[in-house]
Amino acid sequence: MFIIYDLIFFIFSLIYLPLYLFRGKFHQGFTRRLGSLPLDLDLDRPVWIHAVSVGEVVAIKGLVTELRKIYPQKKIVISTVTATGNKIAQGLIKRGDFLTYLPLDFSFIVSKVIKKIDPCMFIIAETEIWPNLINCLYRQKIPVITVNGRISDNSYGGYSAVKLFIRPILRKVSRFCVQSEVDALRLQNLGVAEQNIQVTGNVKFDLNLEAAARIDGAAYRQKLWLSQDDKLLVCGSTHPKEEESILKAYAELLIVFPELKLLIAPRHPQRSKEIADLAIGKGFMPIFISSISGTCPTCINKAVFILDVIGELFNYYSVADIVFMGGSLVKKGGHNILEPASLKKPVIFGPYMFNFRDISELFLENKAAFMAHDCQELVAKIKEVLGDLPAAKEMAERGYGLIIANKGATLKNIQVIRQLNG
Repeated sequence: MFIIYDLIFFIFSLIYLPLYLFRGKFHQGFTRRLGSLPLDLDLDRPVWIHAVSVGEVVAIKGLVTELRKIYPQKKIVISTVTATGNKIAQGLIKRGDFLTYLPLDFSFIVSKVIKKIDPCMFIIAETEIWPNLINCLYRQKIPVITVNGRISDNSYGGYSAVKLFIRPILRKVSRFCVQSEVDALRLQNLGVAEQNIQVTGNVKFDLNLEAAARIDGAAYRQKLWLSQDDKLLVCGSTHPKEEESILKAYAELLIVFPELKLLIAPRHPQRSKEIADLAIGKGFMPIFISSISGTCPTCINKAVFILDVIGELFNYYSVADIVFMGGSLVKKGGHNILEPASLKKPVIFGPYMFNFRDISELFLENKAAFMAHDCQELVAKIKEVLGDLPAAKEMAERGYGLIIANKGATLKNIQVIRQLNG
């Protein structure tokens, strides 16, 4: 079966390669995906954690901290797929650890990499199914543990279509720690034994709530040349076709709230020039965060700030007066609203939050966030927040309270890991 999978994956790779080149995704670490590792690599049975991209890397920060407590002598290996995730993961690595990219899922590549790294366990953040990787780890008797697991609507439909193929792979995962009962039920329907599934909650609630106190908010407001009366709208993790609606909404909002400033943080910073062109087309002056220095130039009129650097979004959330979460006005599934909520910021998102359905529904049910279905509703909700700041503050406090009430998934995952690995 795995020979057939290798062949299918090879054909898929040949088809996808031109698109990969077109998108500029070849980077310095791509050779790691081909199995090229340092010859002198000596990790002594490390804990290997895989987090595909930025969201998963951020989510495992607490897990990495706890793993260092219970396995103080163990080195940590972190693998990602995206370059942006890899950059964020650099902040989790200590001396002696190893940061790399997940090998391409060909049997001859993953077997070589696993032999070289020789982990004592393999932890997957959320749910990624790599058949050859999981099969090779299973043959080597290396426990595979999924933490913060979830089965999205799209994934469930896809897995169900190939249930006979995916079932034996899923059964080689030692334990699934999942976010909700829905995820657990879906895994059972796909053939995973009930005793190998444990609902531990969502580790994304386990934020460092003291982090905001360490941010110099005054310095960030000063960097954006904000006066005491200015209000800041931060639109985080935006996607194509979403910025058009945001800029249109902002133009309308300025008529009522001329003191409102806008910062757009695209999900992929390499799109910053594209967003700048959109802003110019709408009559705004784009300002790249990376280019700001000194005092505000007198020539600036109708500025739109664009966050074109990685790892700074949380800092700008901290000085926002209102946050719109991107990936939700278009069918991308939304992004993590818990970061701005942990900073007690009023949060608005669009109707497409299917990647964070449980969290978004929880916030809406408790009147801790607003949903805007389109551009006009986005304008209306922002007006509602800015027109009644005390009510907006109460909404933000409710969101913060939900985070406090749902913390604890990380420690539950750690308990499962200790049961499996001693």
